Amino acid sequence: MAACVRAPVRLHTRGSPARGARARKGAFVAHATAPQQARTSAPLPYASPSVDCLPSAGAAGRAHARAQAREMRLHAMDASAVPAPEPAEAPAADGESLFEKASNVITNLFPIWTVLAAGVGLYQPATFTWLSTSAFTYVLAALMFSMGLTMTVDDFKRVFTRPKVVAIGFVACYVLMPALAFGIGKALGLTDALLAGLVVVGAINGGQASNLCTYIAKGDVALSVLMTTSTTIGCIFMTPLISKLVLGAVVPVDAVGIAMDTIKVVLAPIMAGLALNSTVPKFCRAVEPICPVIGVFATIVLVGASVAKCSADILAAGMALQAACILLHAVGGVAGYWFNRAFGYDETTCRTTAIETSMKSSAFGFVLAANHFGAYLVRVPPAVSVVWMAVIGSTMAVLWRGIPVPGEEGKEAERQERARERRGSEAERQERA
Repeated sequence: MAACVRAPVRLHTRGSPARGARARKGAFVAHATAPQQARTSAPLPYASPSVDCLPSAGAAGRAHARAQAREMRLHAMDASAVPAPEPAEAPAADGESLFEKASNVITNLFPIWTVLAAGVGLYQPATFTWLSTSAFTYVLAALMFSMGLTMTVDDFKRVFTRPKVVAIGFVACYVLMPALAFGIGKALGLTDALLAGLVVVGAINGGQASNLCTYIAKGDVALSVLMTTSTTIGCIFMTPLISKLVLGAVVPVDAVGIAMDTIKVVLAPIMAGLALNSTVPKFCRAVEPICPVIGVFATIVLVGASVAKCSADILAAGMALQAACILLHAVGGVAGYWFNRAFGYDETTCRTTAIETSMKSSAFGFVLAANHFGAYLVRVPPAVSVVWMAVIGSTMAVLWRGIPVPGEEGKEAERQERARERRGSEAERQERA
């Protein structure tokens, strides 16, 4: 290296001894500082100077030089070991972005589509009467399959991570709501068949639309998914049991048929979607953005067909049946909220449980009533409930969205502070490296 070349220095020692000593001292200083100046002016990012190129400055100087060289070599190795930054992901294509935006708009406006489909089915029933009862079952199964595509085994495992609050939601779904349905139906003087249909609505699992309403209401979406999962699996044995115990003496009930339909319409499609998600996850991730659109479209068809198949009976039942369905979903939501308040849960959890309690899978109740109850009018309350369930659930979500969650601003500030601390720690580690 150029910095290591020692130019010959001629020492003129003629004259006094002091003059010769000063000359020798100046030559030594010049040689000692030359390598350091060369290093500071070199363009290389790091250098590994040879100890032999340094002037002889004694054992201590050589040891210090060796340590300095070793440190610089280690620094060079660490610098070369730092991985190159990964290239930034390419932005999503415009078409994909537009599709996602359209999907979000369609999904978020599902209550409006529900009301429109119900209105068309009620006053123009021929629009949806082409859908037979068996085809209705297949559409509902497709809805459950689309739900299964977005789920993993871990979603079921997480149910056991919050057992108390999930159990409260389960009890609200299968004890509180059937009891409310029976009491409201009796108080409003509904006929036995209409009373049975209202109890069927109270005894079925939570609806998938509750997850979206929980998100709008600033609730706990993860908890909402846990509750929906637990009640969906629970309906395999709870819905037939409640129907037989509560309604067996009121109208004829095929409890075994209800259990079999629950397995075919709910459990089997969800398990099939779950298995496909576990086998080919990349494919499921690719089609996942379209699943909400499929769900909304299936819900529109189910709502319209449910209302269209018994539109005349809905109009003949009058306001008593409408009031019964409104009270069931509204009082159920309020009771679910205060039920959790009594156990000391926070606002976010209470909102989530309220929406999960209020919103039911009424289309599935229509399938069970049409297939396994002897009285025709049993299917009328589930058809009415399909509409009011969506309207009341979305209304609660919109009202709560405008009401801040107590302490949420402080929690958000804490999250931001923790994020800043993490970034600072990472920066310090990079500096030390």
